[in-house]
Amino acid sequence: MRSLLVAPQWIGDAVMAQPLAALLAARGERITALALPGVAAVLRAMPGIEQVVEAPLRHGHLDLRQRFRLARELRARDFARAYVLGNNLKSRLVPWLARIPERIGWSGEAAGALLTRALPAQRGSMRADMRTHYAALAASDAHAGAAAEPSQPLLRVDPASAAATAAQWGLQGEFVALCPGAEYGPAKQWPTAHYASLARMAHGAGLRVAVLGSAREHDAAAAIARDADDAEVLDLCGRTSMAQAVELLAAAAGVVSNDSGLMHVAAALGRPTVGVYGSTDPRHTPPAAHRSATLWLHLECSPCFRRECPLGHLNCLRALDPQWAWSVLRELMQRPATD
Repeated sequence: MRSLLVAPQWIGDAVMAQPLAALLAARGERITALALPGVAAVLRAMPGIEQVVEAPLRHGHLDLRQRFRLARELRARDFARAYVLGNNLKSRLVPWLARIPERIGWSGEAAGALLTRALPAQRGSMRADMRTHYAALAASDAHAGAAAEPSQPLLRVDPASAAATAAQWGLQGEFVALCPGAEYGPAKQWPTAHYASLARMAHGAGLRVAVLGSAREHDAAAAIARDADDAEVLDLCGRTSMAQAVELLAAAAGVVSNDSGLMHVAAALGRPTVGVYGSTDPRHTPPAAHRSATLWLHLECSPCFRRECPLGHLNCLRALDPQWAWSVLRELMQRPATD
């Protein structure tokens, strides 16, 4: 059976959907993913996904003409089923316009309009971790029975290709990747001074340091480089494609990141990954557990899920010691790979 998976619009959420793709593929469904261009490179590294169709749609825009064009293209592929991972009407439009007979997703906006089967959305403290949340869609088929326990998210990149991309950017030796961005806002961003401290520690251990992210992280990368003293910091923010960023993460000796899409990519690639959490909850969006760890102070005010600290102090991240992060990263890097 040919099925369409309408991927989430955020990279981290897309990574958390990989166990769903694996469950569907294991029971014989052939999965094509529909994804925004910035997410497509991650979907292409996913076991369980056969094909990826890029949707040239913009955040916050209806782009109705583009959705009609995509629907015509997908209608010709004769999909039997669509799994819609977003919970808004826009994410359901293309499979509905494509006349895919079964459209499965979460009730969310407009009580699941345009879906043929809508699961009740989880809210507040009832939210499961996201991989379980998405994998529940595999059990929504009345003939499928209960879905197996979802696996850890997994991405695969050809090691030779990853090494070649690292060499292209002058990263032939071992290096640590720092990811100081977070799309959601400042309340998820560990101070750049802490990243600079970590860069000095990595430099002292003979490791190079690269900063990855979008062009929006240029200022953060510049601050890290300025405060890192003699440690050489290579700023790659906005200079790589998403596909190249994935390959660089696959080549890194270790990764330290805010709770962001790149953190989830690194962990799913099996790289030693330290995820730094402040305003968000690692129980809801944990990195893949292959060789990762989360640092979270469990303050009374955290998680608040706010874009900016409502108390103005950001203690949940400021008080998180760089030496702790470095110690955890070194321990992870000494562990043997499990895959």
